[in-house]
Amino acid sequence: MIRILVVEDEHAISNLIAVNLKKAGYACDCVYDGMAAADALDNGPYDLILLDVMLPKVDGYELMSYIAPLEIPVIFLTAKSSVTDRVKGLRLGADDYLTKPFEIIELLARVETVLRRYHKTEQILTEGDLVIDTASHTVKKNGEPVGLTKKEYELLLLFVRNKNIALYRETIYERIWGGEYMGDSRTVDLHVQRMRRKVGWEDKIVTVYKVGYRLEG
Repeated sequence: MIRILVVEDEHAISNLIAVNLKKAGYACDCVYDGMAAADALDNGPYDLILLDVMLPKVDGYELMSYIAPLEIPVIFLTAKSSVTDRVKGLRLGADDYLTKPFEIIELLARVETVLRRYHKTEQILTEGDLVIDTASHTVKKNGEPVGLTKKEYELLLLFVRNKNIALYRETIYERIWGGEYMGDSRTVDLHVQRMRRKVGWEDKIVTVYKVGYRLEG
């Protein structure tokens, strides 16, 4: 299982991140200052670090010098939004930079992207009676192959990796079709309906009124 270290001194934010990472199928530990982060890394290993900049004892920028030799990817989480701050974090070796406040769906997308860049994503995902092999792009239900189109497969992965999170139609369209959402929900609705019927999840992927869809589990 992918292990993520969350280094964030605001407990409410840390807890929110941890809950959603676990829902998405990751294992995670939370620490609340730079020294505790260094101690946790000594007891690793971790596949990714979510690192706040403004930390007690040792700040995130200073901690990067300790992390760098470990070659663990880092996403900075910070209230500092200036270009100078972002450039500083990236030059220190961070792989991405997310400014607070942020949407959980965006955080999960960035986590997924960075892990994929380092070839650390889970190749086999299981959800209920489905087994998804991300290496071969195949899906099996109770051991039997399920025939999905490319977009349907990508939709399924999006829901599985964001379980229990309400996904706006705009978010689904932008993530799967890669363009700006123009307010026409028919494309999203048609593909979601076809995909959930094929995998037998009519009751598992629910419609959220005036929002979009959510995979319940």
